[in-house]
Amino acid sequence: QVQLVESGGGLVQPGGSLRLSCLASGSIFSIYTMGWYRQAPEKQRELVARITSGGSTNYADFVKGRFTISRDNAKNTVYLQMNSLKPEDTAVYYCNVPIMLTDYWGQGTQVTVSS
Repeated sequence: QVQLVESGGGLVQPGGSLRLSCLASGSIFSIYTMGWYRQAPEKQRELVARITSGGSTNYADFVKGRFTISRDNAKNTVYLQMNSLKPEDTAVYYCNVPIMLTDYWGQGTQVTVSS
């Protein structure tokens, strides 16, 4: 059973920063690509960033230059450093790992960017 637990969300002013963490269960965490997605109210869930087992990353255009995804395989944790936050970044952020034909998701963490 794969379990993902996100943390680090909260309320931040525009221009501020937050770091999200996703702790994954299982000893095989290091071999999988991990991703962060987000879903704003009444919108589709969308990919924010992804990191492969080898550390290669890709980002959605709307976060390039502001967000950084990283992973610590020894801690079974993937991070999302979010800088220069904008009100439009407000959403529930989810951690994701695709294994075989199944997508596993965490429960999500709320990020609210507002003055």
